Amino acid sequence: MGGASWWCGLALLVCAQVQAQVPESGRTQEMSVSAEEVRASVEERYIDRTVELAAQGKLDDDRVLLARLRAIGAGLIRVAIALKPEAAQWQWEFHTTSDTDVDAICMAGGKILVGSAFVRQLALDDGELATLLGHEVAHAVAEHHRETLSEALALNRPLVPVDVLLERLDTDLSLQMRLSSLSNLQESEADQLGMILAHRAGWPAAAMVRFYRKLGATEQATLLSDGYPAAATRLSMAKGMARLFDAGGD
Repeated sequence: MGGASWWCGLALLVCAQVQAQVPESGRTQEMSVSAEEVRASVEERYIDRTVELAAQGKLDDDRVLLARLRAIGAGLIRVAIALKPEAAQWQWEFHTTSDTDVDAICMAGGKILVGSAFVRQLALDDGELATLLGHEVAHAVAEHHRETLSEALALNRPLVPVDVLLERLDTDLSLQMRLSSLSNLQESEADQLGMILAHRAGWPAAAMVRFYRKLGATEQATLLSDGYPAAATRLSMAKGMARLFDAGGD
């Protein structure tokens, strides 16, 4: 539920190391690429991808699902902006696609694409769909794409153009293994922060637990592969968060 492969073509834009913090958890992140540079560069790749899908007749072809995404997403964005005020300046977009290779993808700056086949396979109701979208919004709010790119740059010496680096992210097993701990951490973080976003947007905790139960029961390799916490771990987390919410925790 990421989107790193869409970064291809970024220029090598490295700035002085700065520290950021993940909302709610307060985890410190070391960033060597600015948020503005990442979002501006990703925009071009995002446009290319959506234009390609549109040309194939596979973009926003499920109008009912698209309306659901945008209605649910609006509430999540309001909560996200409360946590990260600069997110109000992002050009948030929600789209659906009938491309069966897509489950759910989030890009830096709030660009979210959801696969209609994936939603149908899990038979997601609105509360469960809010949990899925909350996870994707959490990736954007936590700036996970920016963090991964910064970490990958730090692991490569001498520095290489980012398009070369991103090709290595897709093909270099050694680099993938070195980043796997960060990827796992980010997915766990997006699970928890996404549930917080959904809870504050008014969605019931029971729906969140149902989503992770359904997710764990699927055979979706893209969602249950290396880099993601084990299905049982994610469900256990969801149950624990739900108990916290039901007890009045926030």
